[in-house]
Amino acid sequence: MIAIVNYGIGNLDSVSRALSKCGAEAVVTSRAEDIESAQGIILPGVGSFGEAMQNLREGGLLPVLHRRVMEAHRPTLGICLGFQMFTRHSEEGDAEGLGWIDGATRRFRVPEKIPHMGWNDLSVRKASPLLDDVSPSACFYFAHSYCVVCHEAEAILATSEYGGEFVSAVAKNNLFGVQFHPEKSHAGGLRLLSNFVRLVRHA
Repeated sequence: MIAIVNYGIGNLDSVSRALSKCGAEAVVTSRAEDIESAQGIILPGVGSFGEAMQNLREGGLLPVLHRRVMEAHRPTLGICLGFQMFTRHSEEGDAEGLGWIDGATRRFRVPEKIPHMGWNDLSVRKASPLLDDVSPSACFYFAHSYCVVCHEAEAILATSEYGGEFVSAVAKNNLFGVQFHPEKSHAGGLRLLSNFVRLVRHA
């Protein structure tokens, strides 16, 4: 079972429907016991960094998330805001993050229109089972005003361009983060989610 963590502001229904298309058993939950028993974890996107972290804290979910992700090494996927929350700190709300990767979330500093919304491609930096059979020409749907600055070069899976290069995906041990929305990215996104489901089943 995959736990889609409900922290009050995530893009829950579309993620759940996409996982169903991939043949996965998933539950949208804010219950610590569901996260404790889950084989895989997804932190979905959409919302404010500071509010999301506050909701996780007030819901008592931080201890179980740290235990399952960092100690039990359950495969974990962060989507958009969920990926940004992997970092140590965000400029959005001047908020502390989960600290699972050495990096920070900052507002785009580009002349282009913010937020960055629409389709963009990936420049893949390394091999990862998360991208198995994803077409090199696949485009993915982005909607964000903040981006991750990752200080762990070996964790960067892919970058994209929007007024300059930014990190669009990371892969580090059991951690996978994507700045785009695979649940809204048609065939390429479903392939990526199917790959994550396979990783969970084999973990």
